[in-house]
Amino acid sequence: MESSNFIAHRRKCDNKDQTVQEHLIEVSLICRRLAEKVVAPDAGELLGLLHDFGKYSQQFQIYLQSATGMLNPDIDDEFVDFEALRGKIDHSSAGAQWVWEKFRQYGLQGGLVGQILALCLASHHSGLIDCLKPEGQNVFITRVNKDDEKTHLQECEQMADNEILKRLNSLATKTLIQDCSLQILQLVDPQRKQSEIVNQFKVGLWTRFLFSCLIDADRINSADFENPDNERLRQKNCVNWEIAIERLEDKLDELPVRNEIDTIRRSISNQCKDRALDKQGIYSLTVPTGGGKTFASMRYALHHAYEHKLDRIIYIIPFTSIIEQNAQAIREVLEAKVDEFPWVLEHHSNLEPERQTWRDKLIVENWDAPIVFTTMVQFLDVLFSGGTRGARRMHQLANSVLIFDEIQTLPINCVHLFCNAINFLVSHTKTTALLCTATQPLLDKLKSPDKGQLEIPKGNELVKDVTKLFGQLKRVVISNKVRPEGWSESELANLAVAEFEQKGSCLVIVNTKKWAQRLYELCGDKVDEGSLFHLSTSLCPAHRKTILDQVRQRLDDGLPVLCISTQLIEAGVDVDFASVIRFLAGLDSIAQAAGRCNRNGRLPQATVHVVNPQQESIDMLHDIKEGRDKALRVLTEKKDADLLDPDVMNLYFSYYFYSRAEKMDYPVTANQAGRQDSLLNLLSNNHLNIARTKPLQLRQSFKTAGKIFKAINAPTEAVIVPYGEGEEIIAALCAEPEPAKAYKLLKRAQKFSVNVFPNVWQKLKENRAVIPVQKGEEIYYLDKRHYSDAFGLSTKEVSSLEPKIF
Repeated sequence: MESSNFIAHRRKCDNKDQTVQEHLIEVSLICRRLAEKVVAPDAGELLGLLHDFGKYSQQFQIYLQSATGMLNPDIDDEFVDFEALRGKIDHSSAGAQWVWEKFRQYGLQGGLVGQILALCLASHHSGLIDCLKPEGQNVFITRVNKDDEKTHLQECEQMADNEILKRLNSLATKTLIQDCSLQILQLVDPQRKQSEIVNQFKVGLWTRFLFSCLIDADRINSADFENPDNERLRQKNCVNWEIAIERLEDKLDELPVRNEIDTIRRSISNQCKDRALDKQGIYSLTVPTGGGKTFASMRYALHHAYEHKLDRIIYIIPFTSIIEQNAQAIREVLEAKVDEFPWVLEHHSNLEPERQTWRDKLIVENWDAPIVFTTMVQFLDVLFSGGTRGARRMHQLANSVLIFDEIQTLPINCVHLFCNAINFLVSHTKTTALLCTATQPLLDKLKSPDKGQLEIPKGNELVKDVTKLFGQLKRVVISNKVRPEGWSESELANLAVAEFEQKGSCLVIVNTKKWAQRLYELCGDKVDEGSLFHLSTSLCPAHRKTILDQVRQRLDDGLPVLCISTQLIEAGVDVDFASVIRFLAGLDSIAQAAGRCNRNGRLPQATVHVVNPQQESIDMLHDIKEGRDKALRVLTEKKDADLLDPDVMNLYFSYYFYSRAEKMDYPVTANQAGRQDSLLNLLSNNHLNIARTKPLQLRQSFKTAGKIFKAINAPTEAVIVPYGEGEEIIAALCAEPEPAKAYKLLKRAQKFSVNVFPNVWQKLKENRAVIPVQKGEEIYYLDKRHYSDAFGLSTKEVSSLEPKIF
């Protein structure tokens, strides 16, 4: 077989072939461009040229020809059972072996660079593999020493196209090793006096970044060959930030100044615009709830992206429940019908199966948009999850502004992982991070700085005199009604009804769905049905939006409203109640609750009542329980202080973070990793691993860490529920639609899905309440008998006699 006849892919629609040479060269050019973000273009090109080097083997060619119908099982003796061989033909190890053998001849530095590149190549279908398994096996050395009979390296070197071999040899030189070593030296700069944990963690992130470049380049080229129309849908030109800036500034100019709060909001926004001209780095925006953070931070980001010629803005939100409204608010201002491409991309799907099936291969989801709205879970997945889907997006974090909304909601076990990652991105990938909140956590003052904490220079708070600002925006007082014996069910219901009747509107925020349902039921006998509302994550997003729209409209019209909600209403939900009752929780949560009270300053002052129920099952809700206990300590010590004062909040976080310091490195159990350890350790120097390695050799357990991270941080299953359009979507998905239509249906289904924890999922399965849309599929829908108009998803069949909200 001639070299030019070796096939990488065959297109299904017209049987056109993409040769191995074409694929390797095209991927190498894309990967080179992406790797320029970390000043490693030659390394990127080399990865692209080697990633499918193993496809030059006869074994792979026969497999591909059998799978695509080029070989006839009745005529051709070479035909193989391709179904049985799917995923078993190794075409990724040959490239890894090639670069490892080439570079390790150049001493320790060559060995380290060779290992990094070989890891990316060996992992490009599986996700980054372990260098060391938890029990001590050196997986990397085993992989690069794999028998030639299985990797076919020698055969591939003989059969490869001359142009490929010539370019490989011109790239794989001591110069490339020196260039990469210079970048690695900057990561572990001795003058920064970083711990070995932080140093090795950063080298691991640099490796993952190159891996991301390769994965995205490979997926882009493969998808564009299979569907040539994809290419015209991609944005090729630099983002013209001036257009977005002009549209936002025009909108801001139109906003009326109705009162003192509007004047303060405008001042905050103007300060953000002015500071956008500053150099890149880590900044904070500490503004009371209701201070206009969404538009102020976006204004900063647009001007900052223009000033520093950045590629995108990524807006990271803690919960899926508010991402849509924030994205829509920005979309309405920035997008116009004349635009060739949309400005805003939302990414928060929990419905995609993890394995790359035909559904999620339909389009390229690599965050290739000027402004991306996503969740903290998705952001952390990009940095730490196993597999390839999340890692593929990592390079898009470079040359960007990252806006973190409500940063205090960062999962406590991810604190050190997050801090090290942000320091890496800001110092080495031309990224700016903006931390937005009313309650700034002390991420630059952690108990164990050797494990990594944020490096925030003095003066990097965007607004002047934060304490004075909080005083200016003070619209509520916190009333501590905590009792030693707690409040009974009836007392809590009576307080809610009394506040509702006296003030006209009252919001009660509880810590559990059980309490939300119980209070709703108790108040139902005392409050008109049209005035009473319930909100929790058992309702799908579309259902919650319907209820919130009703609540907002009634509040705007001056009609009575009593709303019982879990904490989902605290983050970014723009509502304005005359009174708020908050079950005792962390002081940051109480501050968020206060942001839903007298938000627009309609009253001279309003009250947030903090209460504690007699009975509350939150022992398994560790974050809430720990926050509640530390808030109670502050309430006791600072009886006469303003609990919303930034200094008091700092005291709360110092107690909270100190007590939880041992959880911040993402502890893992012996059952998960073979011993008690931490994800931070597994992704850095892995010092508890018994294996001995040579100096300057990676020790990370990437694959093990990726599996663990996913298991703990994304424990929910998504199920489509038969609410509103959800019924129609379920019926359409069950009818075996074409792939493109199915993808669109799944996108629509996000609004009609509920995320379910494992214990509830098990009960639903036992009751046969969840059904796959297709046999063997991982997409499920809910039996309509298990969805209530009042409380949403239920593990039990819902009685038809149940009272309706609407």
